[in-house]
Amino acid sequence: MQQQARSTGHILAMFTIFIWGTTFVSTKLLLSDFNPIEVLFLRFLIGYFILLLLYPRSVKTSSIKEELLFAGAGLSGVTLYFLLENIALTLTLAASVGIIVSIAPFFTALFAHFFLEGEKLSVSFIVGFIIALIGILLIGFNGSFVLKLNPLGDFLAILAPIFWAIYSVLMKKISERNYHTIGSTRKVFFYGLIFMLPTLLLFDIDLSFSKLTEPMSLLHLLYLGIGASALCFVTWNRAVGILGAVKTSIYIYFVPVITVIASHLVLSEPLSWAIVIGAVLTLVGSFISERRTKPQYSNH
Repeated sequence: MQQQARSTGHILAMFTIFIWGTTFVSTKLLLSDFNPIEVLFLRFLIGYFILLLLYPRSVKTSSIKEELLFAGAGLSGVTLYFLLENIALTLTLAASVGIIVSIAPFFTALFAHFFLEGEKLSVSFIVGFIIALIGILLIGFNGSFVLKLNPLGDFLAILAPIFWAIYSVLMKKISERNYHTIGSTRKVFFYGLIFMLPTLLLFDIDLSFSKLTEPMSLLHLLYLGIGASALCFVTWNRAVGILGAVKTSIYIYFVPVITVIASHLVLSEPLSWAIVIGAVLTLVGSFISERRTKPQYSNH
């Protein structure tokens, strides 16, 4: 049963990352007609109502401390992470953002080391991270990524995975309390949407009917809202509950590989020979990092 549960966790994590690796492309395309907060608000609003249909029961916490866990997860993993990521996409290449945010496993491991039981940093994780990072940087050496670096866009993209690491640690703590996965994810979305409301005042919001019903825009919004938000947050949160924050976060190393390929196919962003070498190093690094966590969960 333990092995079966872990296998399920790995499958859920890989499925989630495959979808998330393509979301940079959908978001980049939507940003030609929508501003960052419009895309963010609409995708999670769609996701919230989909989860509400799937699990209409409310999730009741037993203390203010537990309620704050959900609020913190919504603020860090929904509002701040995606707002920073979406703004970065308006300033730099989709492939560039996908590559930069893939350093999230390092921040996740660092925070988990201090705030979670049984998820301590090890030499093999650091070695795996360095190898994967070299691969990620090699993937970045595809023509225009090097020539079109944007300091502000890249800085915002670096901040985003820090907030994702905070979210991962909080979701691990939430999963330990055995809440319903869909219900707890919806509660996180609720707080994420609440924290987004003040940012709506900072942007020139225009959610006209014509914009929302344009076929391609609607398709990408539904893909982000139903697939990448409602479905993938549930599968990711479930994987974190099974595998732990650190082991699950290692799958983020695959994001740049998927993003660069999708960006090339859909946005015609350039590829280079370094993609192959970078992808191999990323796979090797993720394998080495993943090995270090096996003993931690042997008694679960």
